[in-house]
Amino acid sequence: MFTGIIEQAGSITAIQSQKGNKSFWINSPLSASLKIDQSVCHDGVCLTVEEIVKDTHRVTAIAETLAKTNLNDWKEGTIVNLERCMQLNGRLDGHLVQGHTDALAECIGKRETNGSWQFVFSIPEQFGPLIIEKGSVSLNGISLTIFNVGKNQFEVAIIPYTYAHTNIQTVAVGSRVNIEFDVIGKYVIRNLEIHNRIG
Repeated sequence: MFTGIIEQAGSITAIQSQKGNKSFWINSPLSASLKIDQSVCHDGVCLTVEEIVKDTHRVTAIAETLAKTNLNDWKEGTIVNLERCMQLNGRLDGHLVQGHTDALAECIGKRETNGSWQFVFSIPEQFGPLIIEKGSVSLNGISLTIFNVGKNQFEVAIIPYTYAHTNIQTVAVGSRVNIEFDVIGKYVIRNLEIHNRIG
């Protein structure tokens, strides 16, 4: 479980393809302090640390993960948001993030607004019920509050610190980002679906 508060950004240094899977070597200030088998959120995707060499660690994404996230878009030099799993004795500064990408969102608008930035994202229409005004969402692992909610689109505002310390600065119109909707909202929608079927 994660919080959506990015600790560091890393960069892809090498990519290895093995059958339908891909292994990524990531250089970051966190890498040397990680442990084998540790779960780390990479752009909102929970991946297991498999190997560590100095300031670089390796993770592997299986075909299922590659099909449902933007990891196939990663190249050498790609900047990746990193967050270690939350500690139960700490504060929950963002919101509950599982590291399980629900879909890909597309950036359809970006503008600077006197020192901060506003982004507009579109999502597949079937996920519309999971976005609410002032609700939480994870974009590339970043916990953000959404507003100006439409049928299948919404906006987020990015403060200068987040813009400077995450890969949101590399997102442009047309970019695809990993999106995870609020887990509580997903359970509510699921419960209503079951209740309506029974009722």
